[in-house]
Amino acid sequence: MMDVSGVGFPSKVPWKKMSAEELENQYCPSRWVVRLGAEEALRTYSQIGIEATTRARATRKSLLHVPYGDGEGEKVDIYFPDESSEALPFFLFFHGGYWQSGRHPGPHGRPGFFLVSGVFDLEPIVYTSQNVALQLTLEDAQRNSPQLKVAQAQPVDPTCRVLVVVGQFDSPEFHRQSWEFYQTLCQGEWKASFEELHDVDHFEIVENLTQKDNVLTQIILKTIFQ
Repeated sequence: MMDVSGVGFPSKVPWKKMSAEELENQYCPSRWVVRLGAEEALRTYSQIGIEATTRARATRKSLLHVPYGDGEGEKVDIYFPDESSEALPFFLFFHGGYWQSGRHPGPHGRPGFFLVSGVFDLEPIVYTSQNVALQLTLEDAQRNSPQLKVAQAQPVDPTCRVLVVVGQFDSPEFHRQSWEFYQTLCQGEWKASFEELHDVDHFEIVENLTQKDNVLTQIILKTIFQ
């Protein structure tokens, strides 16, 4: 077994010096929205998701609730383009939801990963209210943190692209997590890049993916079809 003590995480992490209140604030994305209040933001973006799903199901051929695991939440909806072909690439979207959405299927056949406003070091979550549902121990957090997983591994496919994305109005901790994970990817010789999206918060990044001229939408499409 490889000794990972001190690997993947910087020697000084600012969250360990925060009060419990500040740490909670850093890991509550709805408190960092700039155009809506926290409660209104959650209602608005939830409704946007419901409406987008309704439109997709009404206009696209689909297979719904396809299981990829044994858990109740381990299901995926599949949508097909107007003209199908065996040669078409595919795009998988998973909303992690603070690690409460079950385990995710592997990246079979995908040309890359687009990691949007993620939490890659799970240890801070242990000390926030998010852990009421998760019930993570410190050992759980360390064992499942992508930051440590990547630090221990080499990319299976050296051509696989990884884009780490964070919104301008995400909290400083989300910015730190994204930047440090990007650095760890680069150290591990992953084909990684980093993007801070201007004038968007944690929720708007995903909401704006429905817009064809959106910066991140265009980056994803170019990566898939290159």
